[in-house]
Amino acid sequence: MESIVPQPLTAQLFAPFGDVIEARQNSAVMINQGTSTRFHDLAAVDVGAEGGRALVNIFRATPYPLPLVIRMMEKHPLGSQLFMPLQGQTYLVAVAPSSDQVTSSDISVFIAQGHQGVNFYPGTWHHPLLVLSGQQDFLVIDRGGAGENLIEHDLDTPLGVTLD
Repeated sequence: MESIVPQPLTAQLFAPFGDVIEARQNSAVMINQGTSTRFHDLAAVDVGAEGGRALVNIFRATPYPLPLVIRMMEKHPLGSQLFMPLQGQTYLVAVAPSSDQVTSSDISVFIAQGHQGVNFYPGTWHHPLLVLSGQQDFLVIDRGGAGENLIEHDLDTPLGVTLD
């Protein structure tokens, strides 16, 4: 089995896979007579041109058993998928570039802080939610509409995630 050590989630490192959603000062605009700050245009949500519509969901996730082993990945070819944690807990994001197939050597794993969300570009391989402690809720925005928008792929070689 191969293994990987997660790296910190940053907008620069995550750029090939999608957007990092966080309250960045370069996106801040004061609104509501100065009582609120709007962190503007944080993700390129893509619902596809052919009859797609935005779905707004809450996913409730629980941790996978330890030791953590990635055995499969999934992708959504017709639209992006956005995850924003609601409880502020650290979690992991496993991703790989868009391709026909995915192998364990294609995967990158990031440690996301509880104030950081992610928006996967259409076709980006990713693992389902990887929470680290207890139950955690996420606001999820993805594509609804006609067409097959979920492809799952079992890995030939599992990938162990080394946690400190």
